[in-house]
Amino acid sequence: MFTYSVLARLITPIDACPWGTVAGRHARHAAPHRPLYTPEERRRRDATPWTLVQGILAPLQFAVFLVSLGLVLHFLATGEGYAVATASVVIKTLVLYLIMVTGSVWEKVVFGRYLFAPAFFWEDVFSMLVLALHTAYLAALAAGFGDAEGRMLLALAAYAAYVVNAAQFVLKLRAARRDELLRAARRDERGWRGAPQGLLGVPE
Repeated sequence: MFTYSVLARLITPIDACPWGTVAGRHARHAAPHRPLYTPEERRRRDATPWTLVQGILAPLQFAVFLVSLGLVLHFLATGEGYAVATASVVIKTLVLYLIMVTGSVWEKVVFGRYLFAPAFFWEDVFSMLVLALHTAYLAALAAGFGDAEGRMLLALAAYAAYVVNAAQFVLKLRAARRDELLRAARRDERGWRGAPQGLLGVPE
């Protein structure tokens, strides 16, 4: 549901493929791996404009997160800049709501349900925790619950959950990309083997 190119670059060096058949580990005993998208789901994904919307909102949210994280940490370290840090957390939360709503629409178009499609079930489950923590911050802010430092620590907890959730999506989408490249390579190999020898430059 999300496309986090910056996170992808950070995760690449430590990314360990969880599927033995792709990584070449225990291939003899590995269960068949179901592709993330069926051909029809892939067609719907590529056709819907909501895919582009997600592609725009995801890096936007990550950029807002980085700015807000810096402001929150600055406040916790110095005690200054509470108003701007608070505003940044509110903006980050509003962007999260936006991407959750549009992401649910995307999921409905591609997979036929608004949330918890099998392909992204655990990512969606963790997204609910992320949403709950961000909402708890807004509720605490509106009710004046706790002090400024306590609310900023709650914002940091929400941000930590967001990073984990973003990593989930990045790894899932990277795996889907590997599947597509592997499938394309297999198609090319079948086409190469099935081509007449004369077309391959081999005398018949």
